[in-house]
Amino acid sequence: MKEFIAGLPKCELHVHIEGTLEPELKFALALRNGLSLPYASVAQMRDAYAFDDLPSFLKVYYEGMVVLRTEPDFYDLGMAYLRRAAAQNVRYAEIFVDPQAHTSRGVPFDLVLRGLRRALMDGYGQLGVRAQLIMCFLRDFQAEYAMATLLESLPYREWIVGVGLDSDEKGNPPAKFAAVYARARQEGYLLTMHCDVDQDDSAEHIRQALEDIGVDRIDHGVNVLEDQRLVELVLTRGIGLTCCPISNGYVTDSMHAEGIRKLMDLGVRVTINSDDPAYFGGYVQENLEAVQDALQLTADELVRLERNAFEIAWLPQHLKDAYLSELDAYASR
Repeated sequence: MKEFIAGLPKCELHVHIEGTLEPELKFALALRNGLSLPYASVAQMRDAYAFDDLPSFLKVYYEGMVVLRTEPDFYDLGMAYLRRAAAQNVRYAEIFVDPQAHTSRGVPFDLVLRGLRRALMDGYGQLGVRAQLIMCFLRDFQAEYAMATLLESLPYREWIVGVGLDSDEKGNPPAKFAAVYARARQEGYLLTMHCDVDQDDSAEHIRQALEDIGVDRIDHGVNVLEDQRLVELVLTRGIGLTCCPISNGYVTDSMHAEGIRKLMDLGVRVTINSDDPAYFGGYVQENLEAVQDALQLTADELVRLERNAFEIAWLPQHLKDAYLSELDAYASR
């Protein structure tokens, strides 16, 4: 099965570019920018990645971004992920970026976008991995800051396919950003939103995302199973869920593999993704291997997971059809 997964044409819809910042690159960027890190080695840095909930992860996650200062830094970050993606046969990726995590510490918005955009162009030209950016708002900042970030993004509208919402969900429900999302829709952005696993009021947050804001997709979202009415709404609207089993196991007490199985059995368009692979120790291939091992998925079920991903991807239909044809050809070998 590992060999089958390795060759499977893949689609990644939930990966934070800042979460792909491997320790080796952190040290290289720190050296480039004349910064010192509070670790003596890569191994010591990895040993410090001990998380047991979302806040403990986010603390280390944001601290690590201090090394990202210049346009070449963001270019190198983007290319490093795309090389990993190409090695795992990822054909298409939608990549989250958190501009506020950088602008809030004085790094200009355009510098972040230009570095990543250049990486995406070279990643396609050199590696054959097509990718698009999703701009996330940090939900533990004010909604006004999110709106300002949205307005700042408009000159780069052609570089950004949609908007998302991430960071600490506690006390920051989707409704807080309703006006921001309404304006984003007006500007033509597609809409997604993190509804993290096992948070306070998880089902209510999913309801707000679906009914009050009208998202096109939900990131994580396995707690939809707590409310049958919401499951039916997800099915009726064909909403996809971008699940991340390995990261689930770090920030909760379980990969929630059985929830993923139940979603699959119900016909929900569930997908498997890596989230923050540099911190959780698994890119998309390792996540597929983990969920296959936990659930004893068949080859056909693994193909279905990737079919779900390509079908809910924010791509023109002709490109979806091309990737699905490639997937079908692989499955029928």
